[in-house]
Amino acid sequence: MTALTKGTWVLVTDSEKALFLRNDTDHEDPFLKVVSKEVQDNPPAREQAANRPGRFNDGPSTHRSAVQDTDWHELAKERFASDLADILYDKAHKGEFDRLVIVADPGTLGSLRDELHIEVSDKVVAEVPKTLTNHPLDEIEKIVKSALEDA
Repeated sequence: MTALTKGTWVLVTDSEKALFLRNDTDHEDPFLKVVSKEVQDNPPAREQAANRPGRFNDGPSTHRSAVQDTDWHELAKERFASDLADILYDKAHKGEFDRLVIVADPGTLGSLRDELHIEVSDKVVAEVPKTLTNHPLDEIEKIVKSALEDA
């Protein structure tokens, strides 16, 4: 059975944005329609830091060492997979999809896979480890179809 049947959802995501797509035709000639979008407001770390990096004394000398500040930008990227997993869980419980193909860069794919609820992971029919969030829909259709045929 092919993964991209009519009604199959395709999640195209990276660590900062996601497109929820639905295939309205069949695998031979996929037509992906945007169901919804999620974009994380995640400015660069330098814009999120509240203070200068901290310092601490190295003992009785006057030497002081810097303490690395928290990378809020990277932390937000890691939390995005968890947020997506929650969104998918809600949509699965509402019966909005029965089959799901996940297209994401390998890092995000791994993080998302770890976060998915069993109700959602049972609906995953294929995974494509590629970054396609900045591609137009017609290219996404071709690339996903080709990747699923090669799998």
